[in-house]
Amino acid sequence: MPEINWKLNNIRKHVGIIDGHDAPNLVLRNAKYLHSILKTWVSGNIWISDDRIVYVGNQMPANLNGTEVIDLSGKIVVPGYIEPHVHPFQLYNPHSFAEFSAQSGTTAFISDNMTFVSLFENKKAFSLMDELAKLPFSFYWWSRFDSQTELENEGELYSNASVMEWLERHDVVLGGELTGWPRVMHGDNQMLYWIQNAKHKGKKIEGHLPGASEKTLAKMRLFGVDGDHESMTIEDIEARLLHGYAVTLRYSSIRPDLPQLLKAVVDKGYEIFDHLMMTTDGSTPSFHEDGVIDKCIRAALEAGVRPVDAYNMASYNVARYYNMTNLHGLIATGRYASLNVLTDEYSPTPEAVLSKGVWLKRNHQDTKAFPSVDLSVFESLEIDFDLHESDFQFSMPIGIEMVNDVITKPYSIKNHGHNSSLTTEHDESFLMLVDRKGKWRINTMIKGFATHVKGFASSYSNTGDIILIGKSMHDMQHAFKELKKMHGGIVLVEDGQVVTKLPLQLSGAVYDGAVEDLIPLELALKSALKKRGYSHSDAIYTLLFLQSTHLPYIRITTRGIFDVMKNTVMLPAVMR
Repeated sequence: MPEINWKLNNIRKHVGIIDGHDAPNLVLRNAKYLHSILKTWVSGNIWISDDRIVYVGNQMPANLNGTEVIDLSGKIVVPGYIEPHVHPFQLYNPHSFAEFSAQSGTTAFISDNMTFVSLFENKKAFSLMDELAKLPFSFYWWSRFDSQTELENEGELYSNASVMEWLERHDVVLGGELTGWPRVMHGDNQMLYWIQNAKHKGKKIEGHLPGASEKTLAKMRLFGVDGDHESMTIEDIEARLLHGYAVTLRYSSIRPDLPQLLKAVVDKGYEIFDHLMMTTDGSTPSFHEDGVIDKCIRAALEAGVRPVDAYNMASYNVARYYNMTNLHGLIATGRYASLNVLTDEYSPTPEAVLSKGVWLKRNHQDTKAFPSVDLSVFESLEIDFDLHESDFQFSMPIGIEMVNDVITKPYSIKNHGHNSSLTTEHDESFLMLVDRKGKWRINTMIKGFATHVKGFASSYSNTGDIILIGKSMHDMQHAFKELKKMHGGIVLVEDGQVVTKLPLQLSGAVYDGAVEDLIPLELALKSALKKRGYSHSDAIYTLLFLQSTHLPYIRITTRGIFDVMKNTVMLPAVMR
């Protein structure tokens, strides 16, 4: 359960406001607001002192000395939206994505910690998390139990001591997501111990169970998994609910399943909305041009979900599931003053946003009240090595074929190894994964990425190591040199010229700037790749998941080419 931060003198002041000894900072008068427990719209006055609601009801304060009173007649007020499954490192960073999301009413994140674990020691990560906690925004976190790839040093990054430090934090509210759940099935008691320890501390366990059979769902429920966000059909929802799982539905850039799933629930007449939540599941920046959780609510309303149920799915249901309704998801006495003012109940993008008592948006305008945070903990990516002709040797017999954005399978490579360039008449390209410190490399081929991409380099990857793809070894080497000069990012080169680039100044992993500035850079990159034959929906996810061993069937990892189903290295990395 999240820690309560109000001190004794704060609480005495709040009680004094009720007695008229003190005045609130703000009163929202004549507000028609959603009462999430009664599941109806109620009219009343909302008194706020600093970051807390101190009273909701028909009365007005006896003491209004210095109080701002706003008449909300004709408006609708709902709780701030909660994103229950955030990967806050999809090119954007946690601070920039929070600032952006708040403008459309999402004022709380439950966030992945994997990038923190891979980049920082716990002390540095915790220091940044403590700074983020001071913002007029609510950050909560997961504790990962595995890296979702193959690492030589996984035992160091995910040691028992490290994971237990994460689980001790009050702002860590769940363990997972369990991309490495097969390890538990195969007898890994270390992971099972972490699951049980998290549950003993009152934290939830989030699964990652796409396509799971009924027996797998039953077993994982017995191991301690509480919820899952991988439903792709109405049958998946039914199966998870039958086994007592909490179900989070996705509306993401690679899995936009939410609209059809909710339409199926409505068509079947299921009254199950109290047990559903919604997430954008770490979508890439441009997916959010029209919102974050408000986008999910809009899809729910269009699918025929009743407004009260749609708003509860975006706030109260999440808070109740994570045992934080004392702070979130409810417009009632004692909660955080995180509220969205709407034009009407069918318009989920707010005209005003109050988060922890701070107006972040008023009259449809950003108030510019979101403080900056020192992000210097993300050190600059310094690449102190060069790639030479001898590094560009491609003689492996097995390549990686893309089935879609994120699923890959093995294929037999034709004899391209002695050519320095490939024809654009087919969709095979050279593929390299290079250690960010230059110690090793893996060379193979990738089929299905593009037909006309000549040189492409990215420090954005699952592990932060460098991905090179292209038809031309010369242009691949040029792209690497540009990446080195940029201190990290994504670069597309053609015939010795840079076509487009996206800087990732923070450790070569995330963008140092506003999401609004990042979106056109991402769109330009995706457009350039599409023009050169990238035919899938989201190239950023392809870069992220090339190494991810929680997906079938073959991956390029720090250990080498890895067969996921057999859990073996097919071809090892080569030391440089």
